[in-house]
Amino acid sequence: MSAPAAKVSKKELNSNHDGADETSEKEQQEAIEHIDEVQNEIDRLNEQASEEILKVEQKYNKLRQPFFQKRSELIAKIPNFWVTTFVNHPQVSALLGEEDEEALHYLTRVEVTEFEDIKSGYRIDFYFDENPYFENKVLSKEFHLNESGDPSSKSTEIKWKSGKDLTKRSSQTQNKASRKRQHEEPESFFTWFTDHSDAGADELGEVIKDDIWPNPLQYYLVPDMDDEEGEGEEDDDDEEEEGLEDIDEEGDEDEGEEDEDDDEGEEGEVKENLGG
Repeated sequence: MSAPAAKVSKKELNSNHDGADETSEKEQQEAIEHIDEVQNEIDRLNEQASEEILKVEQKYNKLRQPFFQKRSELIAKIPNFWVTTFVNHPQVSALLGEEDEEALHYLTRVEVTEFEDIKSGYRIDFYFDENPYFENKVLSKEFHLNESGDPSSKSTEIKWKSGKDLTKRSSQTQNKASRKRQHEEPESFFTWFTDHSDAGADELGEVIKDDIWPNPLQYYLVPDMDDEEGEGEEDDDDEEEEGLEDIDEEGDEDEGEEDEDDDEGEEGEVKENLGG
């Protein structure tokens, strides 16, 4: 609801420009009170619209579920679909180290589930095949908003196999300041499961929920830039070769013309000598 209408001071009323129509203090005050009443009606309609929009979102969220399920079944037929999708996504790929990518090759399915009322939060589930890194078959992270609107998150505890904790390996690497590296490895992707410091601004969670999950295929199909660059280099080489061939042909023509000139000159000299 909007704040109560404030009374207009005489100083504000007297600040009108010269020549402007003067309105009595009482009429202005009445106009402000009426504006406040209209604004309250607008606010009420906005609240009502939010409730209606939420109902529509809930309805279509349920209608989408069978299609998400069918899509997951089809994705399961494509090896390395999810790791390729993550690597091709600019924001997610920035969080992936080499060993993270190796571990994500065992990722077979990703599911995003919004809670019943949608506003209260969502959960992301990562399903893994048997792998050399951890025992878990499923890793999950949930995001919640309580009644007062305070965000929080919780996640599965990763049961790392001996010597395979990528989060510790990442921190140990970063602590070795004396070890110079040309490319600094990012913090492990898997530290995201243990980071609950700012659940209300979890960038990775929002990217997966709002950008990747609605249409992961668009990132899976992103063309490999190395391949494109390779094709471009081949085209450049072909153009250079064509250019060299043209130069060689021009050179041959010039030589032919010079030979003709030389022959004509020699014939002229012979005639002069014979005439002499």
